[in-house]
Amino acid sequence: MKYVKENRENVVKLLGSNVRTGLSSGKVKEIQAEIGLNQFDEERKETVFEKIIHQLKEVTTIILLFAAVISLYLAVTSGHGYAEPAVIIAIVVLNAVLGIKQESNAEKALEALKKMNNHTTKIIRDGKIDEIDAVNLVPGDILMLEAGDKIPADARILESSALKVEESMLTGESVPVEKDPDAVIEEDASVGDRLNMLFSGSLITNGRAKAIVVSTGMKTEMGKIAGLLNNTSKLKTPMQIRLAELGKKLSLIAIGAGVLVFIIGLLYGDTPMAMLLTSVSLAVAAVPETLPVIVTITLAGGVQNMVKKNAIIRRIPAVETLGNASVICSDKTGTLTQNRMTIKKIWTINTKAKNAEEKFLDEEMKILEMMSLASNAVIEEAEGETKVVGDPTETAIIRLLEKKGIKKSELSEEWPRIFEIPFDSDRKLMTTVHKYENKYFTITKGAFDRISGDCTTESCELAQKIHDDFAKDALRVIAVGYKTYDELPENLTAEEMEKDLILAGLVGMIDPPRPESKAAVAAAKRAGIRTVMITGDHIVTASAIARELGILSDGEKSITGRELSKMTEEELIKNVRDYSVYARVSPEDKIRIVKAWQANGEVVAMTGDGVNDAPALKAADVGAAMGITGTDVAKSAADIILTDDNFATIVDTIAEGRRVYENIRKTIYFLLSCNISEIFIMLIAISLGWGTPVIAIQLLLINVVADGIPGFSLSREKIEEDAMTNDPVPKNASIFSNGLAWKIGGQAVVFTIITLLGFYIGREVEIGGMIPSYEIGQTMAFVILGWSSVVHIFNVRSSESIFKIGFTSNKLLFWCAMLSIGIVFATAVIPVLASIFSLESMSTVHWAIAAGLSIVPLLTVELRKYYVNSILRKKTQTKLDTY
Repeated sequence: MKYVKENRENVVKLLGSNVRTGLSSGKVKEIQAEIGLNQFDEERKETVFEKIIHQLKEVTTIILLFAAVISLYLAVTSGHGYAEPAVIIAIVVLNAVLGIKQESNAEKALEALKKMNNHTTKIIRDGKIDEIDAVNLVPGDILMLEAGDKIPADARILESSALKVEESMLTGESVPVEKDPDAVIEEDASVGDRLNMLFSGSLITNGRAKAIVVSTGMKTEMGKIAGLLNNTSKLKTPMQIRLAELGKKLSLIAIGAGVLVFIIGLLYGDTPMAMLLTSVSLAVAAVPETLPVIVTITLAGGVQNMVKKNAIIRRIPAVETLGNASVICSDKTGTLTQNRMTIKKIWTINTKAKNAEEKFLDEEMKILEMMSLASNAVIEEAEGETKVVGDPTETAIIRLLEKKGIKKSELSEEWPRIFEIPFDSDRKLMTTVHKYENKYFTITKGAFDRISGDCTTESCELAQKIHDDFAKDALRVIAVGYKTYDELPENLTAEEMEKDLILAGLVGMIDPPRPESKAAVAAAKRAGIRTVMITGDHIVTASAIARELGILSDGEKSITGRELSKMTEEELIKNVRDYSVYARVSPEDKIRIVKAWQANGEVVAMTGDGVNDAPALKAADVGAAMGITGTDVAKSAADIILTDDNFATIVDTIAEGRRVYENIRKTIYFLLSCNISEIFIMLIAISLGWGTPVIAIQLLLINVVADGIPGFSLSREKIEEDAMTNDPVPKNASIFSNGLAWKIGGQAVVFTIITLLGFYIGREVEIGGMIPSYEIGQTMAFVILGWSSVVHIFNVRSSESIFKIGFTSNKLLFWCAMLSIGIVFATAVIPVLASIFSLESMSTVHWAIAAGLSIVPLLTVELRKYYVNSILRKKTQTKLDTY
């Protein structure tokens, strides 16, 4: 801040430079040796080996690897067979490959920042004007800049003329800033209010400047953002956290069950080697091997659906995270608004204020024509499209003129311009001189308080009232005045032509909200999601837009970045819910706001398009960048890119995220019901001295084929009807919330009973002339457990009866289920396969009993659904009867 507060002469002295000659080449080398080049530090990337280790550290993977080692040892020492360890290792490898593939998108934010800084610039060195690569700039270099130049480093302005700079990528303010080398800046001024400074990455839209470089590389405001990107870690998604917790719980269950079974077996007189083999079976039973793959496929399906809804997913877990979003922190400019200044109201000295959409009277058209004549914006044709190019304020004027049916080119021919006094930040006015027939007219547009002249007290008071009314609506007010001359004045100066003006009228303009934004905010509110505006724009403008969109409601407040900086982290965390609008904020402020919401247990989605949004996009649980207006930096830092720049798209993607989240829960319900039952089956059978109903390789086949194949198709299930009227799932909510644990436990009990019953029948009961045996009992247990697991897929699809939604409404799921049933059947009847999986042939009656027991889980769930839905219907009817 010292270079902002110091006067220009002192800044040059402090940096050891000279305004006329600049730095010497020798001095530049010394400085570069000390501070380095004008570029950004890069974040270290994870190696492929580190990614592999990261995947293998998952708890469920460790259990499978341990089981594979034991199984391989038994295969070598006791002829146990290599099929089982081979299958386990194959599953581990498949899960690791899929995980690495989905996480292999390297972070590109810093590379994008680096590219933005990589260009040439004109400087004074060794007393000569030279053009060098911007990477070689050092503090003390004298920059020579003009309209169209990108600013290569942070610099203090020494001299300027009509200088305007577009800083929206840093500040979020859509209108170019008028710079002033003599401005007196307060100590705690935000970046957008430092009018005597130029910032790296910004663009000069008007005028010229001589400036001295004060900061390069990581010390610039852009460099600070790069540092924030380096230091901001992406948190694990809620689902990743929940699945990690699930893995830990399953590992504890597996260890506990294994130890218990080992002890029980030894008490029954079994050998340690036999019980070790049984423990391997329990470890395999406890781990839902296909869960990571099915979750990945479900997320990938969500990615494909989101592409159709104009959202590109860069990081696959973001699909699920977005479904749990409870707060959307949105940038204003270019996200909620159109990033295009638009005239909303017009007033003339002889008419009432009118909306720009209404039909204009002649008086109002004259105001618009005068403002157009005093504008330098031009209309360009490119690839068959018409585009207005120039200052945002002037392009708004020209667009409305063309919309009202008048061509700027024709108007300029009729009123030729013969002289111009450019806009100046001191005067805040622009004046042009035009010839019409035999007279001369001066037209002046600019700040209302600078256009004074020939108007009565009453009309001046009215003009002031209209100006204030426009300003209250957060409109930027532009006034226009004129003078007439019979002869062209000899003294064509601002002092002569900008005094004693006749005030003609005012226009009020604003960067308007996107038409779809209001409906999207309302839809988010219905879904229990809070929308918060975070912007670098002024608080009055931001608050007005927020009220119009329904973001700022009664009882909610707005706050500026300056006020925010005075709050401690604890105060912000405590009070963050009170504020719906944060204005004039810095990139650091945006991260503080995001983290404050996260500290309150919220899942935060952040939308934005500028460089200044990038750190917060990365810090949020899910960052969404605009695809059209978004900078490369914002896109690289984000998890999702909205290809249509439509805020409403974020609501559509939240709906898709909720569908994905529920389908993952359905997958867990489907898989764990079987896995938990497998542990129960093993424990109970061994405790009763019955032996092992199913061996490890049989459990693997059930978990991969009977569970895995149908489970893949759960990703195709449609969204539930009430998904977007329910509140988001709390971040700290268990994956088993809303009764899921009871459903899993209940079904596990049913699976356990029917499987043990089948095992007992095959082992103890003579059927169809076949002598019962341990092998037939295992085969019965295998078939019943496999088939009932497949049938269970129809239970988890919906809370509605499967007979209501239809078995074939998800055709892929239906045919996958049929395929799994067929594979289980083929494994038991084809001799080669039966031999590999230690299965025995059964009679027709055995098969009939197995089929009958396998549909019991479906019948029990249908009875429960009927009971629960009947109660819900009665409650709904009771509510309706009270109205």
